[in-house]
Amino acid sequence: MQQRRSAGGRPTGTDGSDYSYRMVVDSRYTKVAKFKSRLSQIILVQGLILLVGVLLKALPLTKGEDPNVLGLSSVILSFLSLIIGESGRRRSRSSFLKIYLFLSFAALCLSVVCSLKSNIFVKVLQNGIANSWEKERVQLIEAAQISFEVLALIVAASTTLSLIHNMSPPKRSS
Repeated sequence: MQQRRSAGGRPTGTDGSDYSYRMVVDSRYTKVAKFKSRLSQIILVQGLILLVGVLLKALPLTKGEDPNVLGLSSVILSFLSLIIGESGRRRSRSSFLKIYLFLSFAALCLSVVCSLKSNIFVKVLQNGIANSWEKERVQLIEAAQISFEVLALIVAASTTLSLIHNMSPPKRSS
């Protein structure tokens, strides 16, 4: 059969009666492709947020202070989750995507605990953002980074769960 031409209407070499034999892509597969593309963008955003987190965690090390072990473990866990998530997205492995979600939530919990230990949110509420900015600029940036991390994880979780749902084979009714 010759190439199909959209401008010419019906393809040459057929009378149109072969319509029932043409293949149609199931909507599940188009959804999987759409969610994979979206998850790729979300993982990129999470990687940029992680880069800011790495810079913030490395800042005390440059001043010769003791490293924040909880913060560093959060960064390492986030990095591992992004690697596993990207691998699961590329290979369409739902088990990897589930591990990605679990590790991302665990890393986020460590980040929040690390932030709560520094009491930055309480200081901001007491002093206001303008007064706190002069004194504790790094901690305010870290609080903003954690807030963006929470938002990115919420979007990533909904996208990943939809992707896992559409990747699984359809249930057959008996």
